[in-house]
Amino acid sequence: MTKPITEATVLELQEAMENGSLTAKEITFAFLEQIAKYNQDGPKLNAIIEINPDALYIAEALDLERRERGSRGLLHGIPVLIKDNIDTADNMHTTAGSIALADHFAKEDAFLVKQLRKAGAIILGKTNLTEWANFMTVGMPNGYSSRGGQVLNPYGPGEFDTGGSSAGTGAAIAANFAPLGIGTETSGSILSPASSNSIVGIKPTVGLISRTGIIPISSSQDTAGPMTRTVTDAALLLGALTAFDIEDPATATNPNRLQDYTAYLNKDGLKAKRIGVSRAYLEGLPEEELRLVEKALEDIQALGATVIDQVDLPTNFPPITVMLHEFKNGLNAYLKNVNPSLPVHNLLDIIQYNQKHAETALKYGQKLLLESEEKTGRLIETEYIKDRLEDLRLSQADGIDKALTEHGLDALIFANEDGSGIAAKAGYPSITVPCGYTDAGKPVGITFTSKAYTETELIELAFAYEQATNHRKSPQLN
Repeated sequence: MTKPITEATVLELQEAMENGSLTAKEITFAFLEQIAKYNQDGPKLNAIIEINPDALYIAEALDLERRERGSRGLLHGIPVLIKDNIDTADNMHTTAGSIALADHFAKEDAFLVKQLRKAGAIILGKTNLTEWANFMTVGMPNGYSSRGGQVLNPYGPGEFDTGGSSAGTGAAIAANFAPLGIGTETSGSILSPASSNSIVGIKPTVGLISRTGIIPISSSQDTAGPMTRTVTDAALLLGALTAFDIEDPATATNPNRLQDYTAYLNKDGLKAKRIGVSRAYLEGLPEEELRLVEKALEDIQALGATVIDQVDLPTNFPPITVMLHEFKNGLNAYLKNVNPSLPVHNLLDIIQYNQKHAETALKYGQKLLLESEEKTGRLIETEYIKDRLEDLRLSQADGIDKALTEHGLDALIFANEDGSGIAAKAGYPSITVPCGYTDAGKPVGITFTSKAYTETELIELAFAYEQATNHRKSPQLN
């Protein structure tokens, strides 16, 4: 292999393991070395909150299995990093970045983690995040948690925003701490750190990936998704995560449960496509970033697509009342099953614990936790039902669906994560891909969005753009 192990794609790593030039143990070792150099040393990116103590043993076992019985598939022996709000039933904690859950060990793997283990992936560790997936307070920096501290952006540590809330996963994949990462999104939490760290992020349709075993914010918007350096790796990872889960009713809405997205890695995927732009969603974008987005639109047209400008999309959504109601409901349901020895078993316990440990737990306050606790958690309030239905109307029938139909569009395009809110409320998928850097080196991304369960089409669009432009550059780490 001519490139460093830590810069290799999944297919390159698989080829090396198949021809015997590398083992899963050697690959895992290389990524652990990279973490040792840059996570709490060097630039101190602080992206990893915990390492799986059994990672090397798991890698050895998978090497033995490959020799004796062959490979399970393309994720066999590949290290994956998991956001620390996703349950793993091993020797790692699941804390959502909160010191109140610092001693919490999940009793069972999240459904998606079971899928990864079944595919032969190595759970390398947990990534830091914005505490409670950025639903704790107002004004907390992206990437900060009381348990993990502050994540830094490898392209400008302490200078550029990490994006949130899957900041640790975004920074870790950008810094080559693993080839694959899992983030979660309620509204922008995959797309934001992916675009901020010059990587690819897929926010799937709600229901494509099981929500079971993920510390929740919003039952109507939560989803996990891939965060990788390339569209190909994101597609490979997405396929491994897609399955029906009897414990998650949303997964029963998936019409196909496709597990191989590689057929949609089409370099001509933008030819004859119609892509819509809402100028309202580009307002306020810094001039230099806007120029990069305009150049991306030119490139997309040069690749055979038609760009439809001035598409109307709603911007006047209700406030975050839906999430305030659903957070209390979901979090209390999750916490009722944690170990009785833990100090917190509902949202009120969390608030009171934080107040008792304010010096470390409340650096930025807990405004959203307090506001959520004021709700009943039973989802019966007129305010909740009306706002939930209004969110759906504005984001679906009068929003994305209307825009796609009226203009005959295949997808909409946004800068960075700026369209994440409307897609999140609709439960619709998005994929972000790097589109360049400012003169100061700040990463910028573009995001494609479309209707429910159109991940195949979005992968096709993103892959065609990525392959034609190849914008991503590795960060220069010291």
